[in-house]
Amino acid sequence: MSALNRKLLRDLWAMAGQVLAIALVLAAGMAMWVMYLSNFQSLQRSQQSYYENQRFADVFASLKRAPGSLADRIADIPGVVRAETRVVADVVLDVPGLQEPASGRLISVPADRRPALNDLYLREGRWISPGRPDEVLASEAFTQAHGFHVGDRFAAIINGRKRTLDIVGIVLSPEYVYSIRPGELVPDDRLFGVFWMERRALANAFDMEGGFNDVVLKLAPQAQPDDVIARLDTLLERYGGLGAIPRALQPSHWTLESELQQLRSMGIAVPAIFLLVTAFVLNVALSRALALQRPQLAALKALGYRNDELAWHYLKWALAIATLGALLGVAAGAWLGAGMTDLYAQYFSFPQTDYRVSPGVVLGAIAVSLLTAMAGAYSSVRRSVRIPPAEAMRPEPPARYRRSIIEQPGLRQRLGMAMRMILRNLERQPLRALASITGIAFAAGILLFGFSLIASTERLISLQFSVAERQDVTVNFVEPASSSAHHALARLPGVLAVEPQRTVPARLRAGFRHRDLAITGLSPDARLRRIVDMDGKAVALPPDGLVLSTMLARVLDVVPGDRVALEVLQGHRPQLEATVAALVDDSLGLSAYMDIDAVRRMMREGGTLSGAAMKIDLAQEQALSQVLKSLPSIAGVAIKRTVIENFRETMSQNIGLMITINVLFAGIIAFGVIYNAARVSLSERSRELASLRVLGFTLAEISLILLGELVILTAVALPFGAVLGHGMAQAMVKSIESEVYRFPLATTPATIAWSALVVIAAATVSGLIVRRRLDRLDLVGVLKTRE
Repeated sequence: MSALNRKLLRDLWAMAGQVLAIALVLAAGMAMWVMYLSNFQSLQRSQQSYYENQRFADVFASLKRAPGSLADRIADIPGVVRAETRVVADVVLDVPGLQEPASGRLISVPADRRPALNDLYLREGRWISPGRPDEVLASEAFTQAHGFHVGDRFAAIINGRKRTLDIVGIVLSPEYVYSIRPGELVPDDRLFGVFWMERRALANAFDMEGGFNDVVLKLAPQAQPDDVIARLDTLLERYGGLGAIPRALQPSHWTLESELQQLRSMGIAVPAIFLLVTAFVLNVALSRALALQRPQLAALKALGYRNDELAWHYLKWALAIATLGALLGVAAGAWLGAGMTDLYAQYFSFPQTDYRVSPGVVLGAIAVSLLTAMAGAYSSVRRSVRIPPAEAMRPEPPARYRRSIIEQPGLRQRLGMAMRMILRNLERQPLRALASITGIAFAAGILLFGFSLIASTERLISLQFSVAERQDVTVNFVEPASSSAHHALARLPGVLAVEPQRTVPARLRAGFRHRDLAITGLSPDARLRRIVDMDGKAVALPPDGLVLSTMLARVLDVVPGDRVALEVLQGHRPQLEATVAALVDDSLGLSAYMDIDAVRRMMREGGTLSGAAMKIDLAQEQALSQVLKSLPSIAGVAIKRTVIENFRETMSQNIGLMITINVLFAGIIAFGVIYNAARVSLSERSRELASLRVLGFTLAEISLILLGELVILTAVALPFGAVLGHGMAQAMVKSIESEVYRFPLATTPATIAWSALVVIAAATVSGLIVRRRLDRLDLVGVLKTRE
């Protein structure tokens, strides 16, 4: 080992505390890098393998009913490689031990072969047998939620008849990697399950013999999905087609792709903050280390070492810290990534999630760490090695001090001696103070960003379930019902109020842009289901025209006053132009609203309703649930209490992990920055503090001088951290804004207080550690001078 390398090891050991603090800040950033990017790659790898093995379809379409002979014409569409027709039906389930009515989706599969598209992955049990109409394959998520196994049974209301179904196999489907009941915010595997039944048995139960109401397509690689969808819609129009969609808009795939993109974005954006702070801290620490080693640097030059050799020697100081930080970060990121994969496995159903940290992610973490260290150390190393040896032999000339603003007579008497010393030192080291303030502000900002997500989630829940939706129960019918259904619902046990709703599937077009969605018809004076914006203000429904969500208007590129083409995909399928009467900046989905009477006029019908919002006596909730389970006309029931509980549980698991990581890593930033600032200050002012001790100052008084500087830096950084955190939260809320949900930004005094408390706690810990070194200050050794 060379002399310079031995010197490097001694220097690093002598500054072990600072080395570890800086390495931990860098490790936090690299842990985030590895955690997010390794999960992105693992999920993407699992998705691609799963889709390929199970032959996931490219186009999906639902319709009312079409004859089986139409399948050949669909298969002949240019660009279609394979077409698979199916029977699909939504039913109400009666699950033993479950108070609320659950919903199920029945999908037909051949009994004598595997599906050509969207094949199932058989996890347990066997395939269904021909001629056994009550056998089903159940989705794994539903069986796990209820503790079901092969051989268990449950009841379903199938076309008005209650039937007992036997689970003969437990399966996974690429079509339901993310399984969610239509209209819900988050998955609830207790209340929604997917089941596959023999084609003939399901067709017979719903009068679909010789027909189908669902079709999926596999396209050739060079085929244009839009052209195929246009031709398919033309074929299905006369059979009640509800509009075909490409794979990109298929709910499960869309949700998974959105999560993948968010993981990749987070894996780049968040570590960048930690790398920036690391570069600041490294620059300050190395600048002070080189200042203290000024005589050694001169001696090494006098002994013949070249500038490039010495520059490389001190750059290795930074690179050694970066290597340590990168290795710690990779190890921590791999551990956290495995835990995050387990969390994703609760929401995304893959046959297996092949989690591993790829060499590319590891090498990328190490390379980025080394580049950050080089960037942070370059300027200080370059400045130091360029000093001529003769000049470096002499002690560094003292700074030229002049009277500052705090030395003015009017202010001087108001400040104590300790405060004047603190402020004077900060004024004379503005860049170092700014670097410390920046690092602490970033720590506070990251914390505020995390706590703001919690507050935003609570705000979303409040807006959606207390302001917009004030009903207790929502029911949807299998088919649109007459006005008598309104009165029938009002007579059910515990029902206090009923508000009808009429939804119709439609396609909205504006130029070449379009979206398929449900237009919701509400009463203008509705009190249970209202249209509200992000501020909680109710939006009145006009007698004519559409009220669109701001996100939908952005997708269609329309503004109030514009006209859009409206193609209804139900009933006699009217086509007309409608005026965009108003926009509402809501928080969920792509929404289009109309006056319920306008919807009925458009559909040429009387008091028809497709569902209703109900206010109930909560004491009779159980009795009402039992009745709703037995009604064959009910397709789905949503109890708000259960929806809120499920939403909170899902958000707490996801955001809870993020908050834990944020608090831990932001605390590391705060500790690393403040500890480094304190150690640099102690090394610079050790002679000054020792002199004060010799002159009779107590340990508490000199501690106040040193640690008071940290208090001021932290106090100044916290307001900047609040502004920075608010900006980060605003940017994050904007970046995760999607067609599914938009979070209302909520930066509350409580979130600011919590972020400040965590930073103060980290500052206190680092201050106590530095105080222990101050207790062991060698007065004689420090006061020795080189004259």
